[in-house]
Amino acid sequence: MIDTAASEARPTESLSIAQALTSAAACGVDRLDAQWMLEKLFGQPRTWLIAHDDALLSEDQRVRYTHWISRRAAGEPLAYLFGEKEFHGLQLRVGPHVLIPRPDTETLVEWGLELLMGELSAIVAPQVVDLGTGSGAIALAIKRRWATAAVAAVDLAASALEVARSNADGLGLTMDLVQGSWWSALSGRRFHLALSNPPYIAPGDEHLAALRYEPQSALVSGENGLSDLHEIIDDAPDHLAAGGWLLLEHGHDQAEAVRQRLCVVGFENVQTRIDLTGRERCSGGRLGTRSLDR
Repeated sequence: MIDTAASEARPTESLSIAQALTSAAACGVDRLDAQWMLEKLFGQPRTWLIAHDDALLSEDQRVRYTHWISRRAAGEPLAYLFGEKEFHGLQLRVGPHVLIPRPDTETLVEWGLELLMGELSAIVAPQVVDLGTGSGAIALAIKRRWATAAVAAVDLAASALEVARSNADGLGLTMDLVQGSWWSALSGRRFHLALSNPPYIAPGDEHLAALRYEPQSALVSGENGLSDLHEIIDDAPDHLAAGGWLLLEHGHDQAEAVRQRLCVVGFENVQTRIDLTGRERCSGGRLGTRSLDR
């Protein structure tokens, strides 16, 4: 007699690494993205995957992989699928409440560290602030490399500060987390170095479509993308120490406007740094005595 229960409980079809990559391509997912998913699932580098493409995914791995492929095919970033992103040598927790840290922002961090190791090196415990910290990427990268710095991290969103706090705890780094809008949360405090990667995209910009999974409030600023940059620059003299520096990330076509604003407010030694693609990405300057007298 045929055991109908046994015949109905057929095992799930096995899926090899090679088949998994083929199925990803059929869904329109880039092969490299699919390989990163498999690296996560197997805990093995890409070279191992290539050499063992006949290895089978376990049932749990298959379910997770299928779920990831579906989300990636819809356009969701890998960082949100994995819940983490590497930045300046740090593995950071990320989620839909914070922007995904990007390599271009490391330009801002490197500039800040250059100042701490150079012009600001005589200050025993430099006061540093990251305005609009999100995941805490900039603040934590600075703190990790310059342990004596007293780092404050500001964000308007409590959900973002929760992510930043989790990252700080996970890395064993200490920083002062403050909720508020830009400088308004820091009344009475002055800093030797301020860094910020604020919203700088104009509403309706064509690049927003590719960023639809990320918090729009951390991307879009005013009518032309410059509103938050201007606010940070205009209020900086009330919160920077004598000779303090303000460094800002901005859009590739906004460097001139940012430099002009810095000069108008009274910053000196105003300059711009290029990113990994050769585009003008960060601008900043040192607070002049004219600004302190205002």
